[in-house]
Amino acid sequence: MSALALVVSGFTAYQVMNLKSSNALNASSNAVSVPSAPVSQTPAPNNSFQTVNPPAAAPTTAAAAIAPGQFVKPAFGTSAEVELLSVKRIRDPQTERPEIVNVQFRLRRLSHDLPSGFPTLSATSTSARNPETSETYDIAEFDRATSSIALTTIQPGASVDGYVWLRIPEGVSTIDLFLENTQAFQNVPIAN
Repeated sequence: MSALALVVSGFTAYQVMNLKSSNALNASSNAVSVPSAPVSQTPAPNNSFQTVNPPAAAPTTAAAAIAPGQFVKPAFGTSAEVELLSVKRIRDPQTERPEIVNVQFRLRRLSHDLPSGFPTLSATSTSARNPETSETYDIAEFDRATSSIALTTIQPGASVDGYVWLRIPEGVSTIDLFLENTQAFQNVPIAN
């Protein structure tokens, strides 16, 4: 019996030693080695002066972007409002000429009251006018505009964003903008 106890205790000691060495090996293989960060040294300041040229001013032909809340007009009477988010000139994908103006807007429903009928804003009905020459401009393509937005689908206080592409010659930098069921936006700058 004592011989059997001696064999069992020896076997147990052997298993414990194997388990310890196995755990130590796993722990070292699972450890992530983190390289030490290089030490950066700041050079001692010298007393020489460096001339820095100021950045060149932006060309005066580039119109500034629209500030939030700058162009907001009532829509559908007093039931909603339209805010211009961006009016920016982009290149026509087919001709590569900068004759497209991307107008991004937000329609926000203000009240529970709705005008009679089925109040919708159709981006495809949008047009623009040159305030200097009265020349008018229409949408570039019907598939480059948000589909009609029904005011009844917007909860009071909520809003829906839309866009439309207008074909406007490159030299025009300011437009009057006409969105359906919305008061006209006047002298809107076109950002480059």
